[in-house]
Amino acid sequence: MTQSSFLQHYLTRLIAIALIVIAYGLARQPVLSSGERSNLAERFQFSRQSLPDVAPEWPGHASRQIRDVHPKLKKIAAWISSVGAAAALGDLDGNGLPDDVCYVDTRKDMVIVGPVPGTGARYVPRGLNLSPLPYDPATMAPMGCLPGDFNEDGRLDVLVYYWGRTPVAFLRHGPGYVAREIVSGGKRWFTNAATLADLDGDGHLDVVIGNYFPDGSRILDANATDDQTMQASMSHSLNGGNKHLLLWQSATKGDDPSVQFADHSNVFPDHINHGWTLAAGAADLDGDLLPELYFANDFGPDRLLHNRSTPGKLAFDLLQGKRTFTTPHSSVAGRDSFKGMGVDFADLNRDGFPDIFVSNITTEYGLLESNFLYLSTGHVEVMKNNLAPYVNHSEQLGLSRSGWAWDAKLADFDNDGVFEAVQAVGFMKGEVNRWPELQELATSNDRLVPNTTSWPRFDPGDDLSGHQRNPFFVRASDGRYYDLSAEVGFHEPQLSRGIAIADVDDDGGLDLVFANQWEPSSFYRNTSTTRGSFLNLNLLLPLEAGKPSQTWTKPGSPNEYIAGRAAIGATATVVLPNGKRFVSQVDGGNGHSGKRSPGLHFGLGAVDGPVRVEIYWRDPDGQPNRETVTLKPGSHTVVLGWKAKGGFR
Repeated sequence: MTQSSFLQHYLTRLIAIALIVIAYGLARQPVLSSGERSNLAERFQFSRQSLPDVAPEWPGHASRQIRDVHPKLKKIAAWISSVGAAAALGDLDGNGLPDDVCYVDTRKDMVIVGPVPGTGARYVPRGLNLSPLPYDPATMAPMGCLPGDFNEDGRLDVLVYYWGRTPVAFLRHGPGYVAREIVSGGKRWFTNAATLADLDGDGHLDVVIGNYFPDGSRILDANATDDQTMQASMSHSLNGGNKHLLLWQSATKGDDPSVQFADHSNVFPDHINHGWTLAAGAADLDGDLLPELYFANDFGPDRLLHNRSTPGKLAFDLLQGKRTFTTPHSSVAGRDSFKGMGVDFADLNRDGFPDIFVSNITTEYGLLESNFLYLSTGHVEVMKNNLAPYVNHSEQLGLSRSGWAWDAKLADFDNDGVFEAVQAVGFMKGEVNRWPELQELATSNDRLVPNTTSWPRFDPGDDLSGHQRNPFFVRASDGRYYDLSAEVGFHEPQLSRGIAIADVDDDGGLDLVFANQWEPSSFYRNTSTTRGSFLNLNLLLPLEAGKPSQTWTKPGSPNEYIAGRAAIGATATVVLPNGKRFVSQVDGGNGHSGKRSPGLHFGLGAVDGPVRVEIYWRDPDGQPNRETVTLKPGSHTVVLGWKAKGGFR
């Protein structure tokens, strides 16, 4: 070997070693010092209680751990049975506080409403019965509950969505509910995502539906004789269920409440319409009071859609991020190949525009993809050119890895003005590790994936990320997030799916519910005594024009019924005395199967004096309005004014 060739060989080896060292350094997560970990953890503490176990009141809801499925899917019945746990928090009994919970108990496939544990025995928890509407527990199962005032009477109703049938609105009637169809025709949908938003800007709430399996399938029919296939690909599957945008049409109140929607199911082209959707989100990303849509899709690219709708006419454009030399393809918004399972919005970088937090599967030594944290660039004008003004920063900020993640939520649990991040994780709990078989399937030819004969068996007792702990990420002094779940009270592994958040007792601390699959769901009360100051805003739209015509506020804990309906989609900007601005939007139920209360919560840190609140909303006529109020820290109900068309602009 000549000297020059030896040197070339030596330099090549040095470069290779250097690249390995750099890659290893980049792959290693920074470690938080024990002192800072302890100091951060002292700001948080939660106590856990199980949600009540309600006995079935009608036939067909015997307790079980796995569902009967289509004969073609029998060998993967445990996989098919892995979803359905859900929870939502809100004011279902009209006492002015979000201290009621609606949840799906998958052990009995029941939808249950009741008081949150520890908030008083105001009424007996009970299941929601569809009677007299058709329901077959052998071929149908509830997947989630979405609170909302659908008939605009000021009382909170519940929309329940299912596998095997179309959603049903349970409208408040006296002390209970009446079930009403919102889609006619006895169709079979397999819905795993639903949220509320005023899609067309007409002043009424519409329903966004994301279906998983193709419409018309017979997934839970053990006596079916037709064929049944799975996804067309593990990374680019476009043979899933439809997106359905249900535009509000009319409603009645009183003794015979009702609501009517028009199903717009052909708004999107096939490459958007047929993703395997597990989560949906709606938020105004460009400041025009029209909500953009985010569909988190399993087995393929998520979809971010720019809203260009007008009243009665829906129009959306697909947004995709711009790839750079150093950006992996699957980190670009709208171009990923991952397993999207949850989505939430919050302004983490404080530029006035919502950022986007997305859950994927990130199990080490299993399937290590990446969660996304898309931070806004602030250049919302590029959306007109079909560009997404978002860049993924999840790895830099420590939020890229967590486990087999479902719901994701961003919230300020210690009121310091900085968001924490929490996720629901876990898939199948057992003792037999099935990751080797799943990895073999994941790397197989896409032509084999749709046919279940190519799949390994997944039976009760098998394990896929079944012993993970729900992470609770806290931002440290270095700007990164670190998981402090063990320190704050999230001790035990759970098979969680949904996360519901609200300040149920109006003490200034956000509480939460984890909806768990095949095991009791849990309520976590925020028991920390080291929280900062806070502002809770209950933004309401009036039920009648001119009542009130001017915005008015009521300070203190509501603890009473105030006529109005949640101003879903309204934006509030809190301006502190030092000029710092916190922005948030009223949530209509974003995520996988966990729904937060529509109340807005702002952590104010050490601020104890009045703050300015700028509110931007559409009134029930669909007219944009702006107003500024000055409020002291604490809780406030704000009924937004409704004049004739053209007021408050």
